[in-house]
Amino acid sequence: MQPDEYARYDALGLRGLMAAGEVTPAEVEDAARRALETANAALNGLSLPLFPRPLAHAADGPFAGVPFLLKDGGPMAAGVPFALGSRAIRHAVAGHDSDLMCRFRAAGLATLGQTTVPEMLLSFATESVRYGVTRNPWDLDRGAGGSSGGAAALVAAGAVPVAHASDGAGSIRVPASCCGLVGLKPSRGRVACGPDLGEPMFGMAAEFALTRTVRDSAHLLDAVHGPGVGDKYTAAPPHRPYADELTAEPGRLRVAVTTRAWSGVPVDAQVAAATERTARLLERMGHDVSEAAPAVDGADAVQALRAELSAIGAAFLSGPRPTDPLLLEAVSRQVIAETRGLGALELMARLDAQNRVSRAVGAFFTRFDLLVTPTLAQLPAPHGTLRYDDPLQSVAGWLEVMLGYGPFTSVFNVSGQPAVSLPLGHSAEGLPIGVQVVAGHGREDLLIQVAARLEEAAPWQERIAYAFVARPTPLACAEEPAA
Repeated sequence: MQPDEYARYDALGLRGLMAAGEVTPAEVEDAARRALETANAALNGLSLPLFPRPLAHAADGPFAGVPFLLKDGGPMAAGVPFALGSRAIRHAVAGHDSDLMCRFRAAGLATLGQTTVPEMLLSFATESVRYGVTRNPWDLDRGAGGSSGGAAALVAAGAVPVAHASDGAGSIRVPASCCGLVGLKPSRGRVACGPDLGEPMFGMAAEFALTRTVRDSAHLLDAVHGPGVGDKYTAAPPHRPYADELTAEPGRLRVAVTTRAWSGVPVDAQVAAATERTARLLERMGHDVSEAAPAVDGADAVQALRAELSAIGAAFLSGPRPTDPLLLEAVSRQVIAETRGLGALELMARLDAQNRVSRAVGAFFTRFDLLVTPTLAQLPAPHGTLRYDDPLQSVAGWLEVMLGYGPFTSVFNVSGQPAVSLPLGHSAEGLPIGVQVVAGHGREDLLIQVAARLEEAAPWQERIAYAFVARPTPLACAEEPAA
């Protein structure tokens, strides 16, 4: 199997080839390694050299033998080093598997390496002093988004069909938008992250993956969702498999659409147009579409995110070794200093803000089934646009910069609803544009139903930026796809 042939299959497609005996797992692994080595030379998406052999995995799982990558987001897999993109974390190695890693192994995913992140996972640009700049395969002068930028770049390049990702303010959806991928953030508590990762950041962070197709996301969610402890995890409550939602009809839905950010920051005209085209497409499918948005106070949303930042800062402060501030980037130093001085009353005020945002969003979804927004306010940013290591930057100033670029995603981390970014648009320059679809809490089934219908109406499966073959394949225009 050659890398260009390998890259044309999603995860389930590769698994089907192996199950039919048309190709062996060893042949798939060899193609993946060649693709990864060449793509990484162009994109800088790997945080470590490829593992000499795949991490142990089940031979009979639904994704058995499918190449996979972990994110450098904390202790995930026993024996694998992690650094959270920071020079200040040295010689840290996971002592055991996280709950999610147990499920990745049981699903049969063949983990070959680890992907780059910004320091402390606190940027929508995967640019760090430790790893350098991770490049977007659609335009090497632009970023792949963050914090799951290494994962997004390598999936978009066709080097792997699926990769682990996490999302504390948009870190699955933002890279999905930048790189033309499917990025699903599950509902709060849908995917267990413990024991070390817990349900981190006051419930505002979620773990899952980046994929190129809706069906891979649906099948993977079936494989990893539910509560659990270690490798003795508890089966999820009975429900219709998410894979069944791929062919289920959602019925007539109440769909709200907005292209206005809660903070009032401007939205690029091409980004807004892609969202509006998606709304018209949903209307032609028979849904009731109107302009509306949750009554969220933008200041409350930012205040809640500062509680999340304090949880990250506390993790660094409570580590087994003191953190050398000289090895931290500028905003990281500010976050840790703010966390060290944070009082209980101020933390409670931030959590009260989280509660107000959650109540406003929850009330909105009693009136609407879905909300459609842009994923980002801008096209994928050129390198250096978001300057995390700016010594003049404050925590509040950093949040203003970051949320000026990506103002639409973090609200649903604060409130806990599931949300997915879908590659439903592209710019005149040929850059991917993501459209975010949000549902009520626990309604991943509805998101998958609608995402599958949108994928049929405006297919994106052939849009792979073959970084290791040639120039990216051209994006087919989908101005007014048929319903």
